Amino acid sequence: MHKIKAAIAEDDFRVADIHEKFLMKFKEIDVVGKALNGNKTLNLLREEEIDLLILDVYMPDMLGSDLLPIIRERFPKVSIIMITAATDKLFLEKALSYGVESYLIKPVNRERFDEVILEYIKKYSLLSSEQEVNQQYIDLLFGKNVIESEGKGNSLPKGIDEITLGKVKNVLLNKNQGFSAEEVGKEIGASRITARRYLEYLTSNSEAKAEVVYGIVGRPERKYYPIL
Repeated sequence: MHKIKAAIAEDDFRVADIHEKFLMKFKEIDVVGKALNGNKTLNLLREEEIDLLILDVYMPDMLGSDLLPIIRERFPKVSIIMITAATDKLFLEKALSYGVESYLIKPVNRERFDEVILEYIKKYSLLSSEQEVNQQYIDLLFGKNVIESEGKGNSLPKGIDEITLGKVKNVLLNKNQGFSAEEVGKEIGASRITARRYLEYLTSNSEAKAEVVYGIVGRPERKYYPIL
């Protein structure tokens, strides 16, 4: 999978910088540009082959919601995540009608932002893969988390999806060493809290074990190891 090219359309450069820092955490994403208004957003979309646009509603020359039909007509393959202070239901309805991936209300919760981006990366990865199109593929693509596990009829609990779980397993198995939740989060492009949720799930299933390790300054840290 080649890197996802992302752009940010936000009239407040300080907020745009914050969102850029959020995105830079994900190794699958390159932020290739930022735009402070609607016209500059369209210019950026013309100049770069953007995969993902982080779009604000309130901009000085036009509403981000009014950009949606233009973007869909001229750049139909661009995925859009709206981040805005706008809580008017009309904006939300318009976003839904033009296939916006997600809609986040400012001020954005960092963990929720990370979850939305991870869901987008998962979807992008699936669409870029050579995987056979079957019902399981479709369910994953449309965000259905409950799947059969190894044909036993068991299902993954809410908040645990197969793609992210596989990434966490790979981190533990490929390096075969102890990792903290923060270290695993950095490896997979997720928050420490999200990584810990998956690590604890693996521990509860006896696929990993956890040990308390004391560092140089004596502060205990929970490390996770694969069970081979």
